[in-house]
Amino acid sequence: MNLRIDEITGAVLDRAGSAKRFLIAIAGPPGAGKSTMADNLANGLKARGETAAVLPMDGFHMDNAVLIERGLLARKGIPETFDVRGFLDIVRAVRPADQEVLVPVFDRSRELAIASARPISPHDRFIIIEGNYLLFTQGKWADLDGIFDFTIMLAPPIEVLEERLWERWRGYKLSEEEASAKVYGNDLPNGRLILENRRSADITLEIALG
Repeated sequence: MNLRIDEITGAVLDRAGSAKRFLIAIAGPPGAGKSTMADNLANGLKARGETAAVLPMDGFHMDNAVLIERGLLARKGIPETFDVRGFLDIVRAVRPADQEVLVPVFDRSRELAIASARPISPHDRFIIIEGNYLLFTQGKWADLDGIFDFTIMLAPPIEVLEERLWERWRGYKLSEEEASAKVYGNDLPNGRLILENRRSADITLEIALG
């Protein structure tokens, strides 16, 4: 794991050159290890004297009240349950590195997004953006095509994702029935959708991280 992160860090630095701001996308299905890899990559860059921040896509989940009104609460996490326009606006706002940008962060234990929970400083050279649909080819998500400077896709086998998702939801003390609904009724179908409708990435890893 350390060697792999070292290699990816080196590839990112080589590509970045002297760029003032460099956007890295880490995409993949639920349970692939995106947030863990984002944090590890940020730490790897900082260890080499760089500045880096993580911008999670999960902060742009629609509120549960909106999802209930639209009949989508049980499918929370599908492409239509995110504020795509708001996410695009934030990504475009951080691109110039000319101001602080406050971004929302998702609290999974409470299933809600917290507004303005993380500052992205203009002094952060590397912005690591992680989320399910960063390389998705359908709908408004396709507008992200070309916006990132470096892209990483995590694409573990479905059976690995299944095991990790069970661990995730059991960790939140869900019953077996509730966890099964999350895994088979939502997360794994979303994972297949992401893997089957993705743009090519600079690096694709067919392993589960974290």
